[in-house]
Formats: sequence, C-alpha cells, structure tokens
Amino acid sequence: MTAAAPDGPARRLRLPGSAAEVDASPGDPRIGAFFDLDGTLVAGFTAAAHTRDRLLHREVGPVDFLRMTQLAVEYKLGRQEIETLIEGGAGMARGRLAEDVEEMGERIFQQHVADQIYPEMRDLVRAHQRRGHTVVLSSSALTMQADPVARYLGIDHVLCNRFVVDEHGIVTGAIEQPVIWGPTKATSVQKFAAAHDIDLRSSYFYADGDEDLALMYLVGNPRPTNPGPALTRVAERRGWPILRFHSRGSGGPLGRVRNLAALGSLGPVAAGALGIGVLARNRRAGVNFLTRFWPETVLALSGVKLNVLGAENLTARRPAVFLFNHRNNFDVFMVAALVKDNWTGVAKKELASNPLVGTLGRLLDAAFIDRDDTTAAVAALKPVEDAARQGLSILVAPEGTRLEGAGAFGVGPFKKGAFRIAMATGLPVVPIVIRNSDSVAGRNATTLHPGTVDIAVLPPVSVADWTVANLRDKMEQIRGDYLELLADWPAALDGRYGRAS
Repeated sequence: MTAAAPDGPARRLRLPGSAAEVDASPGDPRIGAFFDLDGTLVAGFTAAAHTRDRLLHREVGPVDFLRMTQLAVEYKLGRQEIETLIEGGAGMARGRLAEDVEEMGERIFQQHVADQIYPEMRDLVRAHQRRGHTVVLSSSALTMQADPVARYLGIDHVLCNRFVVDEHGIVTGAIEQPVIWGPTKATSVQKFAAAHDIDLRSSYFYADGDEDLALMYLVGNPRPTNPGPALTRVAERRGWPILRFHSRGSGGPLGRVRNLAALGSLGPVAAGALGIGVLARNRRAGVNFLTRFWPETVLALSGVKLNVLGAENLTARRPAVFLFNHRNNFDVFMVAALVKDNWTGVAKKELASNPLVGTLGRLLDAAFIDRDDTTAAVAALKPVEDAARQGLSILVAPEGTRLEGAGAFGVGPFKKGAFRIAMATGLPVVPIVIRNSDSVAGRNATTLHPGTVDIAVLPPVSVADWTVANLRDKMEQIRGDYLELLADWPAALDGRYGRAS
C-alpha cells in the first residue's frame, strides 16, 4: 500500500503506515520512531551523490575510484562484506579536517540530496514529532551523509557510522567500531533504547533493506518502506504494512518516457501557437494558445492531476493579480493551467538568461526583476502595470523565491511588488494556495512525478481601500489566510470563505 497524506482518507481510516495512524497513537517519549536513510527517507543512495560530487570536483583520484568500484562489484557478487565497502568509503576522506568533511556533506545535501527526501516520509517524521515520540535516524551511512538529513528534518538523535578523528581534528580514514550495519545496527538501537527508556514493543521502524529484518523483529510496529525482495516476502507473510513511494527518484523507464514526452510537447504546441498567431494576425492569440494548452499538456503527460477547490474564483474577477505560494519549478505550470490565458508574470532577473524560461518570459511580456535592487525592480514592474491596465492578469509568487525547508505549512515573508501592482491598477488580488506541490517535484527538480496536487483558489480581494499606510497589514492578512488554510486543510475553507466546490 501507499500511505495517504494525513489530510486525506488516511485521517478517517488511520491506515497503518500513514501520518494519520501516528497522529492517533499515544503521545509518549518512550515510543521510538527509527528511520533508515537510503531508500527510506531518501530516494536512492546518499553515497552515490557524494561520489558523483567528488568526481565532478576531481577530489577522487583514479586509484581510489577504481578501488571503490571494485569493492562495490565484489559486494554485489557476495565476495565482500558491507563493512569493507563502508570502510573503503571512509578511507576516501583520509587526511582531511573533520569539519571540512562535514561542511562538504552539508553542501552536497543542499545541492543533491534535499530534493530526494520523500515528502511522505517527511510527513511521517513530523507526525511522530507531534506526538512527542523519540525520533531517531538509524543508518549505516557516515555522518557526512546522515547528519544533514537529520538537521533538515529536525531529528535530534542519529545512530550511524562515524569517522575516527585524531587529536588534530584530522580524519584518519578509519571508522569507529563496530561498523553499524545489519545485526550491529539492531544492537545499536537496542542500546539506545535501553539508555533512553524506549519501549521497543510500542516503537516503529521504517526501513527498506533486507538486512534490516533483525530490527523489524524487535519493534512492535515494523514498517517496511520501499522494501527489498527478502523484506517484502517476510512482510507479506507476517502481515506487516508495506509502504511504497514513487514521488522521488528517476521514476524508472516509464518516468523517463513521461518526462521526455512532456518536454517534447513544447514543439508541436508552439508550432500550433505560431500558426494561430499568424492566421489571426494577433500575437496575443498565439500566446494564449500556448499558455492555455502547454501547461495542461505537461501536467497530463507527467501524470499530475490538480484537485482544485474554489475554481469559480478563477473567473469571478478578470483581470486580476493571481498570487501563489512558491515551492518548486513547476508551481507556475499549475497556476498557468488554471488561469489559462490573457496573463503575464513576474520572475527573478536570473531567469532572463535561461534559454527556455527567458524566451517564454519575453514572449509573455513578463517582467524580470532584480530583487536586490528595489529601484530597478519598481521600474521593471511598470510595463506589467501597463499590461494589466490593458486587460492582462498577472501571475506572481509574493514570496519572491522558492522557500527552502518549509514543506507544506511554511509561507515566507511577502514582498510588496505584487500588491503595488494591484494598487496601481485597481485589480483585485486572488490568492491561490498550493498545498502539496512538493509531492510531485522537489525544490530544484527539473522533472515531475505522477501525483495529485491540492489547490484552493480563494475569493478575490478588493484593494479599493488599500493605502501605503495599511499595505503591510493587508499583506499580512492575506499571508495569514495561506497559513491558516495550509495548517487546517481543507477545514479552514468552511465558514470564513464558504466551502469551495
């Protein structure tokens, strides 16, 4: 089974392995929640991200690389123990300052690993934290791989393999013994439980590896997550709930086909838009064809569905300034698929040089603003204000950038640009609240995964009584609507806004 989001059917059914099940569990710090790293919290292997990065930065010599490759092959063939492979990886850091190694781990996490954290697992971690359970990251990975993930998720306890460091803070290339893996991983959890008064019979363990069976037997709530063949067979035989997630990773051959088809759809849609524009002798007619059909095509080919509440508010007042909370590169596709035509947008200056985004932005007459230069940013918004007066709606993310690490319930501070446009033109503000776009794409992802994204379109907000003096208060009121709805989805739509249909 695949665990549902806590605000969907799982809240009613409390399915084993769902955040709703955890929310209904006793709130007791003696209950442990142990999470494996690779394949469980994170799609794929963090060690692979480290190896790729070090190869790109030429920090791994050919001898070390060939040695690690040999060890990996021999492990797959059953000729080497995993301990040898882990120790081989640690040896690649020999001679470096420990703090430099940890800083490198943080950088690689931010650049390559953060987007590979399963949002479903993040929700489960948060659910256990809400209940006051003792949450532990338990992995055979090294500290430079495990610690950044733990910090990002707010996990205080980490059981993993650690470097031996000499009196000068230099990594020796050895690992503190015993190497944590399989049976020794189970032993480390038992020792932790004894030291922290954890009742393993009431605890949870989430892991994917066949070698984690020993620990699955120790806890009262085993939760095989994306399990291997042996773990799957045991889980099915014993009736353990199996969690499988597909919101991260490559998506396999089908995923690659989907992404290629989505990207390739621009060609024929753009050709159609060009033809429409030429036949109608109207550039905007061609642009409208492109904005109406391409975003919908990309989402459909990628297997992304939009569950929209309050769709009637999209056309209640047009033109309008449509606001949306920004989490990844595809939020704008989702909003564009809803607004459809007769719109332009605002984007950061850096995107103007992007071959695809820059070209499309210029075609749409979008404004590319320098967020670090207020005077230049205000000047850049003047053409957008003119476009709004001529009947075009404006799409803008008031946070100004993708908010890192906030997940579904965070909303960053709002910048004034979008609201100044509304005041200058008299257009109403229409908040579009996107609940879970990270379920289909990470913050920096360039591809989409199949899934359903929940979106609420709130009623238009008149700016007739807005002034320079009360602007900040009005902005905070709208931001408060986002926070309220995201914290209590979709119940917050009742009463104050009226149930959206």
